[in-house]
Amino acid sequence: MTFDIALFLAQDGIVNAAIYALIALALVLVFQVTRILFVPQGEFISYGALTLAALEAGQIPATIWILLGGAVASAVMTTARERARLGRLRIPAGQIALVAYALVVVALVTWLAPLKPSMWIAIPLTLALIVPLGPILYTTVFEGIARASNLTLLIAAVALHYALVGIGLLLFGAEGARAAPLSDAAFVLGPILITAQSVLVVLATAAIMVLLYVFFSRSIEGKALRATAISREGAKLVGIRPVHAGRLSFLFASAIGTVSGVLVASLTTFYYDSGFIVGLKGFVAAIIGGLASYPLAVAGALIVGFLESFSSFWLSSFKEVIVFALIIPVLLWRSLRAPHTERE
Repeated sequence: MTFDIALFLAQDGIVNAAIYALIALALVLVFQVTRILFVPQGEFISYGALTLAALEAGQIPATIWILLGGAVASAVMTTARERARLGRLRIPAGQIALVAYALVVVALVTWLAPLKPSMWIAIPLTLALIVPLGPILYTTVFEGIARASNLTLLIAAVALHYALVGIGLLLFGAEGARAAPLSDAAFVLGPILITAQSVLVVLATAAIMVLLYVFFSRSIEGKALRATAISREGAKLVGIRPVHAGRLSFLFASAIGTVSGVLVASLTTFYYDSGFIVGLKGFVAAIIGGLASYPLAVAGALIVGFLESFSSFWLSSFKEVIVFALIIPVLLWRSLRAPHTERE
């Protein structure tokens, strides 16, 4: 391996690590707040990338039906829970607003999509379509079993993953799609060529990390999420609603996943199930951080990104095996260090 090749592989590893870091942060956030190991995190990436590609091609993205159907299902289920709790029919104002929002976004996308909107219009439309799916999925799938065991929540997350993959195949088909880059610019730094798209991926990841830090350290909502992550019972005692915290954490997870999909939509061809492998690599990074530490999760993403990049040069056929095998020594080490306690 020459020095030039090593620099090229390092650049590729940094770009990959940036995406894996975002996924890992979303997984840690959701797990800390809700105890849910959110297996379908990668689906937000594939849905976001495919929706953006459809808008660029002048097609109406099939995700409009997921948003509209999910909003109606969320309103119905929330109303049923309110009736069981209060003994009378009451439709929460938030659910009415959600359905109205879905109708407005669907109408807007249906109008603008055939016009082949520019990238700077297609991206906000993509975010408007996919980001609300996070709290919708929490309300329809997890809210009713929020107090269930971790195993039950994991089973529900796996089932949701398979359902979303099947829906993706039904709506998008088996053919892949690829979006245009946000910028075609490139510049030479020493022996390597750096594209503007790669720089945007890294800068966007850094910006999201800074925004998350400011949100969790300065805002009331962020402090409420931190309190819920530390102790759900303690958070309830001081007036923090776990349901609201759960929806907010899923909103952040879907926003992070959608932004990741928008960023990488031009770097590779995406299929309906492409997000699963990307999400698994983010999961490996989150495991390195113990599903508890955000800085360690980012460090784990750097390890995964560089390991994948350099192993693709030395052992291309086994690069996926090498990355996923990394989780074995990490789990073994944590198992030996962690105190063993008997729990129900």
